[in-house]
Amino acid sequence: MKTKMVLSMVTGALLLSALGAANVMADDLYFVTGGPMGTYYAIGNAMTEVLNPLLTDSELVLESSGASKANLEMIEEGDAQLATVQNDVMSYAYTGTSLFEEEGAYKNFSAVAGLYDETIQIITADENLKSVADLAGKKVSVGDAGSGVEFNAREILEAYGLSFDDITVVNGSFAEAADGLEKGEIDAAFIVAGAPTAAVEELARVKKIFLIPMDAEHISTLQGTYEFYTESTIPAGTYEGIEEEVVTVSVRATLVASNDVSEDAVYDLLKALFENKDALVEKNVKFESLNLEDAVKGMSVPFHPGAQKYYDEQAVTAE
Repeated sequence: MKTKMVLSMVTGALLLSALGAANVMADDLYFVTGGPMGTYYAIGNAMTEVLNPLLTDSELVLESSGASKANLEMIEEGDAQLATVQNDVMSYAYTGTSLFEEEGAYKNFSAVAGLYDETIQIITADENLKSVADLAGKKVSVGDAGSGVEFNAREILEAYGLSFDDITVVNGSFAEAADGLEKGEIDAAFIVAGAPTAAVEELARVKKIFLIPMDAEHISTLQGTYEFYTESTIPAGTYEGIEEEVVTVSVRATLVASNDVSEDAVYDLLKALFENKDALVEKNVKFESLNLEDAVKGMSVPFHPGAQKYYDEQAVTAE
């Protein structure tokens, strides 16, 4: 009898321990970002350090990952609750197009906030290339095969009445594109990243570069088909030798959440995010771009109810 009683007590204790662990895990929001050396991970790290002490019902658990597409797959499969993604990749996932054509649409996520611009930078060392239309017949780097950059390049060329059939397509990393421009092996390159971008900064130190602008007419054409693009400006002085600002478009680095995350948790997270911007900027300067008006721009996916509640309270609406 005594043995049975001891076993019963041990079993009960283990059960209570397991239930307690389950409750803790239920409050954890697994937050997938990108590689540990990338901007997404650094942004996520700043958020966990600043916001976790302020969140009452949840805690961010930061994890490295394969970035946008992989992050959305993890949310869809229930392996993550929060993620940073490009808003164009987010749109592809929600509609089951482009990068997600084979898998089909992902619907178990919602938008929370646009964080900062990832700028479409079209780099060349040929001063005669002054428009996207001038890329016809040229050798152009369009990012890695199957990447978001490659789709951005396709869509921008399309707005100018061009396709990949009109250029010689070169696939590769940003570093490989910069090397190709330096050696004269390619004529131009699409770079999609926050400006300034390290690979382009290094190139500008050893070779005269130019940024190919986009004009208002073709930006409007692009946005008429792909609403996730926002007009943006690369300031003068961003790179050595660039003395005037350049108009282009951007996609947005965006925070998204699983639909399984509670309205209260997302509301509290978003409220803490905006009310502690200064502390976040101290951790990472990318947060200087964080503001309410831009947070709702370029979103082609519904907002999470918790995010919508916060924006409604702030009287902020998407254009």
